[in-house]
Amino acid sequence: MTPSPSPRSDPPAAGPESPVTPVGPVTPARPGELSKPGKRGQPVDAAARPRPDAPGPADSVPSLVLHATDNGVSWITLNRPEAMNAVTWEQRERLIGLLADASADPDVRAVVITATGRGFCAGADLRGSPSAGERVAGDVARMIRGGAQRLITAVLDCEKPVVAAVNGTAAGIGAHLALACDLVLAAESARFIEVFVRRGLVPDGGGAYLLPRLIGPQRAKELMFFGDAVPAAEAARWGLVNRVVPDGELAKTAREWAERLAAGPTRALALTKQLVNASLDTDRGTAFTAEAAAQEINMTTADAQEGVSSFVERRTPTYRGR
Repeated sequence: MTPSPSPRSDPPAAGPESPVTPVGPVTPARPGELSKPGKRGQPVDAAARPRPDAPGPADSVPSLVLHATDNGVSWITLNRPEAMNAVTWEQRERLIGLLADASADPDVRAVVITATGRGFCAGADLRGSPSAGERVAGDVARMIRGGAQRLITAVLDCEKPVVAAVNGTAAGIGAHLALACDLVLAAESARFIEVFVRRGLVPDGGGAYLLPRLIGPQRAKELMFFGDAVPAAEAARWGLVNRVVPDGELAKTAREWAERLAAGPTRALALTKQLVNASLDTDRGTAFTAEAAAQEINMTTADAQEGVSSFVERRTPTYRGR
């Protein structure tokens, strides 16, 4: 369970008159349009503006998590700006599904996760969760395994490189969603908050797994023990994010990074991601064995053969993700 940030110390949620600034291609589609990959600039999912209240049966989940495939990049955009993009369980399931689709679709070669408005993700919105009745021992652990942990696992296990374009506050599970991505771009106005301690809760969504691997145990404990907001510039100094850019340049930089990744050798990048992630939890011998196996698999791909041929022929390689 990931609470939203404390209202007394965090900016108010974006309201109907607050600016909504999409980072990626999130042009609304006509109601009923098919949700399938489109050509460059073509909308994919319906994007009706959500109502200011919590989502209910009449709300379209695709409108609350926008999706478009543009130039080989799957753009996934949280779209509840009035709630600082606090994630409902329906949105979580859609995120997990879109990441699985990206892994399986050969035309998708990179993923960007971002949001509209002033917040990236303010945590989990539990108001829309289905009622489970009387709680018994084991219910909470099952809920965490089937919810927050599944979401973070979907990012870590996605077979395409995933870029987080953090446009504002990332708190609780929202911070972990960003930090689970392979590369993290942050706008200057972004900040990261381990909000759990403010509610007397233990971090979920893999926070105690991710943070020590990114910044070491002491820094991780500092963030989790105090729950202080970490501005983007400080997050970059600590190694939580790759780069901080002016707010107005976040979309441009995210597109540049994602399209560079999309033009790369897709399977080699997937295998590299697996090796790096696995190396944090294993010994040297196991890591070396995995490296050799990854090389064996990758050398069967057309992109690897193209890379070698282009080197011999002294030309720029053209990778096709095969």
